[in-house]
Amino acid sequence: MNAAHQPVTVVGLGSMGSALAATLLDRGHPTTVWNRSPDKARPLVDRGARRAGTPQEAISASPLIIACVLDYEALYTALDPATGELAGRTLVNLTSGSPEQAQEAVKWAHFHGAGYLDGAIMTTPPGVGDPAMMFLYSGSREIFDAHRPTLATLGDPLHLGTDPGLASLYDAALLGLMWSTMTGWLHGTALVGAERTSATAFTPVAIRWLSAVAGFLTTYAPQVDAGRYPGDDATVDVQIATIDHLIHAAAARGIDNALPELLKAAMEKAAAAGHGQDSYASLIEVLRKPADSGADTR
Repeated sequence: MNAAHQPVTVVGLGSMGSALAATLLDRGHPTTVWNRSPDKARPLVDRGARRAGTPQEAISASPLIIACVLDYEALYTALDPATGELAGRTLVNLTSGSPEQAQEAVKWAHFHGAGYLDGAIMTTPPGVGDPAMMFLYSGSREIFDAHRPTLATLGDPLHLGTDPGLASLYDAALLGLMWSTMTGWLHGTALVGAERTSATAFTPVAIRWLSAVAGFLTTYAPQVDAGRYPGDDATVDVQIATIDHLIHAAAARGIDNALPELLKAAMEKAAAAGHGQDSYASLIEVLRKPADSGADTR
């Protein structure tokens, strides 16, 4: 068997699991599939997949098992009947969950003699197979390197470290960044839309601005790591004054101001904690310690 076309079993055939299995098939991997509801396997079987009748049959079919199910409870429900088949195999778990759940899962897998990688898929099902899309992995570097050619068929595989919880932790952090960014864009779109500017007209300007924002992140990252925030670009006090213009403009046009008011409150906490003349990166201090930021500790 060509090492680049190793057999793979996919457990879980929701929208994402089906996309994973279809991509593996398209790239020439002998692919076995199993799902609690067997009807979901039919389109993949029509494309050449092998449908396993039981979890035991699914696990025993391949050295590499990729699981993508609803949650960790569903993962254990699916795999517990097949633990006797896990020894010597590798489980790559792409099920969404917490870092703590990932750390428990690696113990469970090792108890049953299996290698384990935890993963997070940073795309929607249509993006599976696109080399520009990130797939995050954490756990054994040796296991990651051994299976990297197969994992690379799904997207760009990034190994974050040996702590199995890192992929889930990055996933949560990056989703927070996504939601914050998209909600900020929607707030801005609503604001300019009040003056009859279309979203399609505003968005290219917004995307160009995000390139500049990415530069701010690059500048601020070393400040965060060092815990020193020189306010030589724009201080927190300046940002507080500036966000008032956004709040006023939105209020005058009937736009919900919950998001900018929340941002202003965080800036004011930073200023109250002594960071008024520091850079915006200093807000990390009140985000890390929200309960006691700005409190009088005398």
